[in-house]
Amino acid sequence: MGLAERLAETIRREGPMGVDRYMAACLHDPEYGYYATRPALGAEGDFVTAPGVSQMFGELIGAWVAASWEALGAPKTFTLIEMGPGDGTLMADILRTLAKAPEVLAAANICLVETSPPLAARQRERLGHSIRWVERLADTPAGAPLLLVANELLDCLPPRQFVRTAVGWREQVVGLDDAGRLAFGLVETDAAGLPDAATDQVLERSFGQAALGAEIGARVARDGGCALLIDYGSDRPGFGDTLQALRRHEKVDPLACPGDADLTVHADFPPVAAAAESQGAQTALLTQADFLARLGIGARAEALVRANPDRAEALGRQLDRLVGANQMGSLFKVLAIHSAGWAPPGFEGRW
Repeated sequence: MGLAERLAETIRREGPMGVDRYMAACLHDPEYGYYATRPALGAEGDFVTAPGVSQMFGELIGAWVAASWEALGAPKTFTLIEMGPGDGTLMADILRTLAKAPEVLAAANICLVETSPPLAARQRERLGHSIRWVERLADTPAGAPLLLVANELLDCLPPRQFVRTAVGWREQVVGLDDAGRLAFGLVETDAAGLPDAATDQVLERSFGQAALGAEIGARVARDGGCALLIDYGSDRPGFGDTLQALRRHEKVDPLACPGDADLTVHADFPPVAAAAESQGAQTALLTQADFLARLGIGARAEALVRANPDRAEALGRQLDRLVGANQMGSLFKVLAIHSAGWAPPGFEGRW
């Protein structure tokens, strides 16, 4: 029995399930879930993230860590955390950069928060540094300032979906059609707190994304530091169905092959920021293009071209992929959740 059959059996027994429950099962079912069993990252896999596009991305995040450590007053110890580290490329690039600032590296207590056994194994193979692996942010050492990076993590935290119909809001769920196949449908729902909208508008609410914002906000407000949440999504409230499935770099039907494709949604940054601020943290938001420009990606690209003139064209493509308005530059945002009393590098004046 595969995951599709298991989900169908659950629906027959318990009734339709919310999109959030369906997506969570597709990604994390212990036996068949995508991240639990067969995550495929990189050019030969199902999708590529910014660290896989160019070393420049991770190098600049490493430089940001060093500058943030200094801005925090060069604490004798701090916790360096990456959540959802993928195949370890980003942390490898960060550590290579921090090797040039040994005083920062010596102060860092490095933790990777990873729930996928295959990815954790891949990370261990790649990273030859003293690192601690945990499955929850709550399991990382507390009491010292933290610098946290999460690239494309929010998009993995599933939402509930609501559809405005002629008779009011309904929740979109996954059920079965007459042939017993997985199919989307609508059920009655409690519409309390849902805004007015035109007919057929779709509203996504990810309580997991907001909960993570609150957890990180409470942590940095208590211990000091900053978290960078980097993802594709909107900087303002809005409507739209953003659920998508990627397999071998192509979009496929989210219901077609549960467990064999990566399911994602857009990050909803305003509720994440509001949740963090409710816990006493401060927030600031930039596009990825603006953030990387402030960190000096243009100068870094020029330096790499001078050192590798035969790679000039490829480096130019990589730069455009990261910061181009029609590429990742505008769609991707960088949310800083930080403690009061200091300006994280790149976000000076962004209150």
